[in-house]
Amino acid sequence: MATLLSLLHISVFAAVTLRVLARSDMLPATRVAWILVLLALPLLGLVLYFFFGEVHFRGRVQRAHAAAARSTRALVANSGAAPDIARFGGASAFATSVNGFGPTFGNRGELLESPAGARARLIADFDAAESSIDLLYYIWLDDETGRAVADALIRATGRGVRCRVLVDAIGARAFVRSDTWARMKAAGVDTEICLPLGNPLVTVFLRRLDLRNHRKITVIDGRILHCGSQNCADAAFRVKARYAPWVDIMVRFEGPVARQMHLLFLQDWLTCRPGSPDPLPDAAEPGPGFVAQAVGTGPNINHDVTPQLFARLFGEAKRELVISTPYFVPGETVCQTLMGVARSGVPVTLIVPARNDSGFVSRASRSYYPRLLAAGVKIAEFNGGLLHAKTLTIDGEAAFIGSSNLDIRSFDLNFENDILLRDAPLAGAIRERQMQYLASSTIVDPAAVVAWSLPRRIWLNAFAVVGPLL
Repeated sequence: MATLLSLLHISVFAAVTLRVLARSDMLPATRVAWILVLLALPLLGLVLYFFFGEVHFRGRVQRAHAAAARSTRALVANSGAAPDIARFGGASAFATSVNGFGPTFGNRGELLESPAGARARLIADFDAAESSIDLLYYIWLDDETGRAVADALIRATGRGVRCRVLVDAIGARAFVRSDTWARMKAAGVDTEICLPLGNPLVTVFLRRLDLRNHRKITVIDGRILHCGSQNCADAAFRVKARYAPWVDIMVRFEGPVARQMHLLFLQDWLTCRPGSPDPLPDAAEPGPGFVAQAVGTGPNINHDVTPQLFARLFGEAKRELVISTPYFVPGETVCQTLMGVARSGVPVTLIVPARNDSGFVSRASRSYYPRLLAAGVKIAEFNGGLLHAKTLTIDGEAAFIGSSNLDIRSFDLNFENDILLRDAPLAGAIRERQMQYLASSTIVDPAAVVAWSLPRRIWLNAFAVVGPLL
C-alpha cells in the first residue's frame, strides 16, 4: 500500500509540475515559485496548487460576467469618450483597450477631507439624490459609518429613489448577517452579494476561492461619483483596530466619467442579477472641466493588463513620480519600470505603511528595497496608521486613484476600479495630500538597507520568492 501511495503521489506531483511548466499564462517567477512550493511541501503543495494555483474563472459566474459586458457594450461605446484617444498619451490608449472606456471631457473633481468630511459629503449627496444611488463596496462594517450610510439609503428609498447595493461575499461577510443589512432590505434597498462561495468544493472547480470584488464605487443619479480607496467603514476599522487609523483618499467627481463608472457598476450588478441594462439618461454635452476616464480590471480580462498599465503610467513621468500604496509586491514588470524611471533622472517617491496588517506582504515588500534604492527610488514608511490610499501623481499634472494596489492580488485576482485624470489643480491637490503622507513618514536610509544582515536578507527574499503566489 505504501508503495502504491508513493507512486500515486509521484504521478500527481509530476502531472502538476508539467502543468505548471506547460502554462503560457504564467510568468516565469510564478512558475519557479510554484515548483519550489511543490518541492518543499510535497503534499501540502499539491493541495495549495489545487485551490490557488490556477486563476481560472469559468462556469455560471464567468458566463454572467461575459453576458453583462455584452449587454452594456453599446452603452460603453456611447459613454462620451473622445474620438482621438491617441493624443492623450499611451497610457490613456492602453487604459481604453482594457474595457472600452476612453478619455472623456468636461469632468469636475473635488478632493474630499477624509474620513469624516468624505462621509458627510457622501451622505449629503444621498440626501439630495433624485433618481438613483448605486453602491459597490468590498468591505462594509456595521460601525458608525456603515450604519450612517445605510440610514441615508433607507431615507432615499423612502423618497422613491432607487437604491442598489453590492458587497463582496468575503469582505462584507459579517455585515450581510447584521441587523443593519436586514433593515436596508426591509426598507426596499435592493441588495446583492458578489462572488459567494457557496459550496467551496464545487466553487473551486469554477474559480479560485480567493477571487474577490475589491471595487469601491458610489454613483448618484448617474452623474456624481465618489471614488477612491475607502471602504464603507470607520477609520478605526475595528476588525483590524491595532493598525488604525486607516488613512484613505476619496474624490468626488461630476461629469461623464461618473457615467462610465456607473456602467462598470452595472456590469457587476447584471452579473449577480442577469437582465437588461438600465436605460441611462442621455449624455450631456461636456462643459468646462478636465479629461478623465474610468478603468475596470479583474480576472475576466487579459492577464498582466494591470502591471502593464502601471508601467505605461510610470513611463509618462518627466519631472516627478509620487506613489502611495498599502500593499507593495509589484513583480518584475512594475519593479523594473520604477527602477528605469528613477535611473532616467526622474525623482520617484514611494510611500508605504511602516506597519502593515499583512506580515507576509510587509516582508515581501521590503525585499524590493535594495534594488529600488540602488536605482534612486526614495522610499518612505508612513507612521500615522495604515496608509491605505492608493495614489499616483505624474508631474503634478495627472493622477491615477482608486482601488488598485501595487501587488499581485490587484494585478491578477481582484476586480478593481480606478480613475485616470489629467488636471493640474486636482492632481496638485492629490500630490499635496501625498506630501502630507510623506511628512508623517520615515525615509528609508539606503545605507541601513545595504547593512542588513545576511539572515535578514535571506528571510525577506524567501518571502519575495513566493510573492507571486500572494
